[in-house]
Amino acid sequence: MALMAIVMMTSCSKIVDKPQEIQVTPEDVAVVGGEINADITGTFPPKKFARKGELKVTPVLKYGDKEVLSESEMYVGEKAKVNGKTVSYKKGGTYSQSCHFKYTPDMEGKELKLYLRCEAKCGKKVYDIPDVLIADGINTTATLAHTEEQAVVTPSKFQTIVEELTEADINFIVAQANLRDSELSAEDMKALLETIKAANKDKDRSISQVEISGYASPEGGQDLNERLATNRQANTERYIRGKVNGNQARYISSTTAEDWEGFRAELEQSDIRDKDLVIRVLEMYSDPEEREAQIRALSQVYPDIAREILPKLRRSRILVTTAIIGKSDEQLLQEAQANPESMDLEELLYAASIAPTEAEQIALYKKAAELHNDYRAYNNLGMIAYKNNKLDEAEQYYKKALALAPNNPDVNYNAGLVDLAKGDVAMAEQHLGKAAGTKGDLDGALGTLYTMKGDYNAAKKSYGTARSNNAALQQIIDKDYAAARQTLEQIEEPNAKTAYIKAILAARTNDREGVYSNMQTAVAGNAEYKSRAKVDVEFAKYKEDAKFQAIIK
Repeated sequence: MALMAIVMMTSCSKIVDKPQEIQVTPEDVAVVGGEINADITGTFPPKKFARKGELKVTPVLKYGDKEVLSESEMYVGEKAKVNGKTVSYKKGGTYSQSCHFKYTPDMEGKELKLYLRCEAKCGKKVYDIPDVLIADGINTTATLAHTEEQAVVTPSKFQTIVEELTEADINFIVAQANLRDSELSAEDMKALLETIKAANKDKDRSISQVEISGYASPEGGQDLNERLATNRQANTERYIRGKVNGNQARYISSTTAEDWEGFRAELEQSDIRDKDLVIRVLEMYSDPEEREAQIRALSQVYPDIAREILPKLRRSRILVTTAIIGKSDEQLLQEAQANPESMDLEELLYAASIAPTEAEQIALYKKAAELHNDYRAYNNLGMIAYKNNKLDEAEQYYKKALALAPNNPDVNYNAGLVDLAKGDVAMAEQHLGKAAGTKGDLDGALGTLYTMKGDYNAAKKSYGTARSNNAALQQIIDKDYAAARQTLEQIEEPNAKTAYIKAILAARTNDREGVYSNMQTAVAGNAEYKSRAKVDVEFAKYKEDAKFQAIIK
């Protein structure tokens, strides 16, 4: 409730200034969603508004040496010659008006005050009326919500150690487990043995894992098949161990006594007649012996199965994993400095990521962008620019990255962070809407977005149980002071902003000493908080407090 004067006119010869209570809603006028909105109401008492009078009322927002005007309302007497809301001379009337202002960057750090500008006329007579203060300060606490999330790197695919997989099968004669020369000299076995031989000789290669599985076809008795599968696996492993130098490799063994899965897979890929009938038998019977009996009973198809399918299941399978050691970090950095053109894209991106100085990182990412026009190079250049608060530069890099990868979640996330930092809520919403799956803190960024939009319910949901400055700020806006206190105490890396928000919380909960101590920490960490505190309505009752003034002077 603000005490103020509304100018009334009783006649064309005289005007009357009479103090009148005016209600401003909300009482604590605040920046919400980048706007300052308020409703103003009052009354015109009976016999105080001249019949030919005109009163133009304009809300005015003043800050520093600037002012912004909202839309005006015109009130007129019953015999006035201009259009407006008519006020009865005998009965008086009500005054109501809404004002709307856009919060702009040049208002930050300024003391904002709301006035009514009243321009009174009666006939040709114009009355000079001083602007009337109706809100001595606008709450700007919500504008503290700036993005705090870190931009994310889009990494290279370079691996210091690359693993290659080589596989081969050894087939066996029915009911036997001995290794035959014809199988050991088959093409897949030759390739596998060459791989092992190369690893034995090359210091940058090693066999890291050998997996050997023994199988038996689903014919014959269970005991026989188990022995066959076990012996086939053991004989194969013994042979391979004799070829691999050293004991570094990890061996994994397994056996399958009756390989029904292999049987079905081979059957489905075959051209055997009536194979669908055999598949139905597999689905109808789960008992192995019953399955085998039913399949053998299919006299028209079983000879084909025995000739084309079963021999492939009498086998052992060998999977050899070779670890190949690539260039060391030192080698990559040396090559990147001396001859980046000789490196492939992944090597160059990796070298940029491990470069010892930021200047070297930027140079190598720019070289990767020049040579390969890859979105990751532009994204990572944008990440560095954003980190250094070079927002226009970061924005340009992200535009280039998005032109190459418009749906990449990490690039969209990073672009959204820049939008938030620049106050472009609409573009931030567009970019963050495509950021699902990003490695970044999307919930935190969306929470900041919603706080900046003034959608406080959505902001609360996005923050969830996050422990951040912005989450605590939203809780203070929601007047959930207990939750805000808990959040602020659990922030892992508190900073000057954390302390300033704590000072606001202390002021709202009448903790005078908390205001002093936290403000002292805030201005020690960031001197810019001194100028903000001087005009922040959260600390209005401390304006004359000598101890507080000593902290922010």
